[in-house]
Amino acid sequence: MKHLPDPGGSSPGPVTYEAPVTIKRMLFATWALLDSLRPDLKAAATVPDMDAPGRVDWDFIPKPDRAGIPMHSLDRHQKVIAHSLLKAGLSMRGYSQALSVMATEHMLRELEVIERGFGVLAGNFRDPEGYWFSFWGRPGFEDTWGWRVIGHHLSLNYTIVAQSHLTVTPLAMGAQPVGAGVLDALGENERRALTILHSLSPDAQEQAVIHNVAPADFVTRQVPYVGAEEWPDWVDLGIVGYETTDEDRERLRFVKADPSGISGADLTGDQLDAVRDLLLYYVETGPDELSRQYREQVLAADPRDIRFAWAGGREANTAHYYRISTRDLLVEADNAVAAGQHVHAIWRDLNNDLGHDLLLDHYARHGPDGRHLRRRLVSSRPTEDAPLETGGWYVPEVYVKH
Repeated sequence: MKHLPDPGGSSPGPVTYEAPVTIKRMLFATWALLDSLRPDLKAAATVPDMDAPGRVDWDFIPKPDRAGIPMHSLDRHQKVIAHSLLKAGLSMRGYSQALSVMATEHMLRELEVIERGFGVLAGNFRDPEGYWFSFWGRPGFEDTWGWRVIGHHLSLNYTIVAQSHLTVTPLAMGAQPVGAGVLDALGENERRALTILHSLSPDAQEQAVIHNVAPADFVTRQVPYVGAEEWPDWVDLGIVGYETTDEDRERLRFVKADPSGISGADLTGDQLDAVRDLLLYYVETGPDELSRQYREQVLAADPRDIRFAWAGGREANTAHYYRISTRDLLVEADNAVAAGQHVHAIWRDLNNDLGHDLLLDHYARHGPDGRHLRRRLVSSRPTEDAPLETGGWYVPEVYVKH
């Protein structure tokens, strides 16, 4: 668990996930957007309860009951603010990839008009402005809150703890088709992965390739927190024609304490560098302030704790999958259901997806509300005979999560 610093004393452990500049940008952009909304749109966008079930449903498939406010409901000025908030959560390259994911909906719409005969219906189903903004908790100074942008092939999830600590995972993107002309959101990721695989000797490839069948989607699926062991589903939701067996699922499973694939210790120096660089290529879609901390973590990791795993075909335009894992991070990329032309890619923090450990630690130590915020509203001595409050921390009830 990554511990938060105690304002009343010394920090109990190493501090990570600190991103005060990024958090301030997010906060001010959030205020500007929410303040600009009509009351009905603001009500649709905000959920006071951080524990609301919708916050942990980050699945980016098309859904008829998507919550929040879509980009297409905003006016011209509000869209600019929304994009400023979107950029606050990403590096410039990450922002360009997110824009490419959105724009590729135009390509997919036209393909489906031709290939599936959707006609005018495709205009509503594949919409480059069909991305929803949602906010949980109370976006404020020293508060704990979260926000998300989600739609087809894009899921960006942010958790801010006490205005000090930030998590940005799960961070998922997808693309269909892969390499849609100049729109190529995940093409470089794919090319780097294939280069790593092809650089391996035949013996090393046998260690890296965990199965000859790729999963239908992420092995860890869309769980809010990766458990000790995760198995992929038999199919990808809503997509027919690609199905795996129980034997496939067992071969493809992810075991957090003992992930399959080739160890970094069994790679050459150049190959290990390439695996680390690909992992960081995913991580560095996030804001620069946080990415620098992850980079230090990845470069300091013992090579024995880095694993590169592959499944399915070993060439482009085949059904294939790969993942990279460390003790703390996981990347998955699946390009199976359309034989190399429909990719889903994600990077996850195995400890702090959706702020998991940070929130557990924060609530257990401070309660659900910020101590400073509560203290500002409580008299130091409400009556002459009351004991004087001299700076102790008021915690109404320990908040425990299971």
